[in-house]
Amino acid sequence: MGIECAPLLAELHEAAFHGGEVWSAASFIDLLSMQGTEVVIALIDNSPAGFILSRTVLDETEILTLAVHPYFRRRGVGRSLVQAILPKGQVFLEVAVCNNPAAALYEKCGFVKAGLRRGYYRDGSDAQVLVSSAF
Repeated sequence: MGIECAPLLAELHEAAFHGGEVWSAASFIDLLSMQGTEVVIALIDNSPAGFILSRTVLDETEILTLAVHPYFRRRGVGRSLVQAILPKGQVFLEVAVCNNPAAALYEKCGFVKAGLRRGYYRDGSDAQVLVSSAF
């Protein structure tokens, strides 16, 4: 999938992060235009349930964002999306220190803490850096 799915990604991202930091369709177009960026969209009954956006450079993959529509949460969508990119090599990401559900998901998928980025988010909150433990 390419930039044509940017409006859908923006819609899903807003639903998933309602009240938080959401990304516009223009942001997704910019990201999808970068070399090595890939999106995987999960469908349930032909409805978009969520997506994972990642960027791979050489043998490292960064999860840029993972969004699951609230209606489809707790159905294994997030875990399936994360597992879809694990074969790419070492995977890393940042997750807000206060986002316990996301941190638990990544831990279940085998990620371990690798560091902390202070003031990483626009609101000034910190992010923990996680890396796949398989490497």
